Amino acid sequence: MSSLNVAVVGVGALGRHHARILAGMEGVNLCAVADTNPDQGQAIAEQHGTRWVANYRELFDSVDAVSLAVPTHAHLAIAGEFLSQQIPVLVEKPIACNLAEAEELVQIAEANQTLLQIGHVERFNPATQAAFQRCPQPRFIRSERVSPYTFRSTDIGVIHDLLIHDIDLVLSVVQSPLQSVEAFGISVMGEHEDAVQARLRFQNGCIADLTASRICPVAKRTMQLWGVSGCVTVDFTSREVNSYRPSETLLYGTPPLERARKAGVNLEALKQEVFGTFLKVENPEVSSADALTAELSSFVESIRSNTAPLVGGTQALEAMQVAERVLEAVNAHQWDGSQQGPVGPFIQFPNEQRRMAG
Repeated sequence: MSSLNVAVVGVGALGRHHARILAGMEGVNLCAVADTNPDQGQAIAEQHGTRWVANYRELFDSVDAVSLAVPTHAHLAIAGEFLSQQIPVLVEKPIACNLAEAEELVQIAEANQTLLQIGHVERFNPATQAAFQRCPQPRFIRSERVSPYTFRSTDIGVIHDLLIHDIDLVLSVVQSPLQSVEAFGISVMGEHEDAVQARLRFQNGCIADLTASRICPVAKRTMQLWGVSGCVTVDFTSREVNSYRPSETLLYGTPPLERARKAGVNLEALKQEVFGTFLKVENPEVSSADALTAELSSFVESIRSNTAPLVGGTQALEAMQVAERVLEAVNAHQWDGSQQGPVGPFIQFPNEQRRMAG
């Protein structure tokens, strides 16, 4: 089978990794990289033995597919042009800046019957797959995705920058219509919300509490899933997965509270039996496979086999619809419980508290 000619449009902080991976992928020819920054584009092109172009439109006649890692506000315009040329596109998350643009991009892909995949890379994280296998029908989810402020992705807020990951993951595992959304957030650095807390309620009874912040001193990406048969915790960064389930002793033996009430019981010893004797603890081994490599490989395979991607335009659009509802809730939140007080993420400080700083 001939090599697939793939180009990367945008080789900044993330796109350069797309180029690196595609350049070493079997059955793929990294035929070009496109970037408006000549120094950046030429450096990546030379590193991987390919050519650089400043204008992505020069690629229309020479590529079989493109991977797009440009600022979010440019997703619709650039991806839309490639899709209109019936060139398959992988677009980094989020699919677009807002719901209207996301809907338009999906419509373009459908009208041209051309593959559109969205880079929700956590779906390809082996830790995600291991955790979801052990709690396939959660009834409560708690996630936390926080990081320091990077001064990247400043054209969108934390909902579309970080929270969108967990929205997509929750929708993929809950598999139930969304019933209601509660949320609040705050803008610290300026133009968009930087920290958000959201509660999603689903028709099947599942509740998901999602936290996202890009003004945290440390980075953290974790999730807990609670189901009728136990609890699973996952650290997406370290890929540590822990599963807690009732043991045979807890289910069929003498109840632990009955043991605790017996005369002369050694409570300290009984406490040591909670994890292990009463609750079965599993720490499954998780693959070290690179999630971005898996995502790009999946994109290539979908093109070759003419099959739908794991995260296509439809799935990304569903995540954007939920993100839009979260943003609406954040914008409507009344901090004092009244429309006369502060509303939304842009809290205004009283004039007497404001001071000019360096």
